Amino acid sequence: MRRRAADFRRSPRRRSPIWIWLVLGLFCIAGFTLLVVKQNQVYEDPAEHPKLVRNGGRVQFTHSNLNLTKESTNPNSYDRQLLDQMTLAKAYIVIAKEHNNHHLAWELTSKIRSCQFLLSKAAMRDTPMTQNEAEPLIKSLSTLIFKAQDAHYDIATTIMTMKSHILALEERANAATVQSTFFGQLAAESVPKNLHCVSVKLLASWLTIKKLQEVANEINNSVRLVDNNLYHFCLFSDNLLAVSAVVNSTVSNTDHPKQLVFHIVTNEPNYGAMQAWFVSNDFKGSVIEVQKVEDFTWLNASYSPIVKKLTENGFQEYYFEGSQDLNDEPKFRNPKYSSLLNHLRFYIPEIYPHLEKVVFLDDDVIVQKDLTPLFSLDLHGNVNGAVETCLEAFHRFYKYFNFSNPVLSSKFDPQACGWAFGLNVFDLVAWRNANVTDVYHYWQEQNSDGSLWKLGTLPPGLLAFYGRTEPLDRRWHVLGLGYDVNIDNRLIESAAVVHFNGNLKPWSKLGIRKYKPLWERYVNQTHPYLLDCAKN
Repeated sequence: MRRRAADFRRSPRRRSPIWIWLVLGLFCIAGFTLLVVKQNQVYEDPAEHPKLVRNGGRVQFTHSNLNLTKESTNPNSYDRQLLDQMTLAKAYIVIAKEHNNHHLAWELTSKIRSCQFLLSKAAMRDTPMTQNEAEPLIKSLSTLIFKAQDAHYDIATTIMTMKSHILALEERANAATVQSTFFGQLAAESVPKNLHCVSVKLLASWLTIKKLQEVANEINNSVRLVDNNLYHFCLFSDNLLAVSAVVNSTVSNTDHPKQLVFHIVTNEPNYGAMQAWFVSNDFKGSVIEVQKVEDFTWLNASYSPIVKKLTENGFQEYYFEGSQDLNDEPKFRNPKYSSLLNHLRFYIPEIYPHLEKVVFLDDDVIVQKDLTPLFSLDLHGNVNGAVETCLEAFHRFYKYFNFSNPVLSSKFDPQACGWAFGLNVFDLVAWRNANVTDVYHYWQEQNSDGSLWKLGTLPPGLLAFYGRTEPLDRRWHVLGLGYDVNIDNRLIESAAVVHFNGNLKPWSKLGIRKYKPLWERYVNQTHPYLLDCAKN
């Protein structure tokens, strides 16, 4: 091949300087490194880094990489060591103050505050405490604790002192609980001012308006009071509006209110007001008889063991002078236990000798269904028809009685099912044949020293009607509206009678708000006396 002439040849290619290649190489390495770092940030576990949260325009960081509870329970963590030192230091503060070593107490308090600040700081930044942070405080606090030990505050002294303080705190807590329960019970038992005002106005009307007394005398002589073809209900109470709500709810939920007869027994102070109220108000033609317990001269201490007990000086002092025994359950100091009205339920056949069957109602119930079908129920020869309460374990016999006493253990089953007062159907013919009142007297005499059961009417009722009680369908009587806020609404709606048993009565400010309308709808809120007392 022929070579070209020199004029027609290409010029030789120049080689790039080596420093250019070095710069390009550095740029490539840097770019690759940035790419790798970026990728790692994208795919890292988000739980390892703080999350950005916007809250009301403020930016906050939330961390989830530190479990503070786990740190404080980990024996190897500095958080745990500081917490243990603080607990011991607090014990020595108490001991130092008792020995008037206020300077040592001040030093320990100061160190405890420093520890609390350090723990708060670690919690805020959400990272474990480091050795450099914790070690100075641990050493200084240990030095103070050793100083306290040298001052004869040894471990034995510390334990005994803390034990005494714990016992003192427990006693104070128990006393506060008893006091709280007592005040709550006192508030529940007290009559609101407006209700007391109504009773005063009614009593004034009873004493000044002779027509009211004439109408009351006519009712007391009515033949309907002893007519066994009618439906008879009995209530024993000194609470005017409560009894009125029971009567009103009963007549409002029956098809034939004129066939209902109510027998009410109250006491002397409330007799005039009760008579004036029921004589001057219309209850759809039903007959309402009001008596006072003081007229039952046959019910005296020579006949009734409970009357004898209620009139004893020691029994009255227990209620009216008070007891300092913290072991006494506050509920057993309820003044209703000292009221004879509460025990009249065991003398119904004597109070109404001409009646054959009655329905007993407490004054804290509301009737929602017609109760006349109760009178046609077959009690199968039993005396008492009642709703059993043994679905709850604490309503069995062993919860009410002292079965270590052979008098009880030989005659009754500790697992026997309890039942409730408040809605009871009593066959008075069977009652008289079985001499239930005599059985009640027998057990009251056996319990004269309170060794078989404490106070109340249910325990002697369980014994007197043992083997003589017919269980009723639970829907007849739903209990608990005076203490339980979680009763199923469907159960309340289906109930024939709802019972506000407990301290949270519907007429008091303590009553459970969602249950109050059940009671208030049967109170005559438009009565002039109620309106006047509410305003004043």
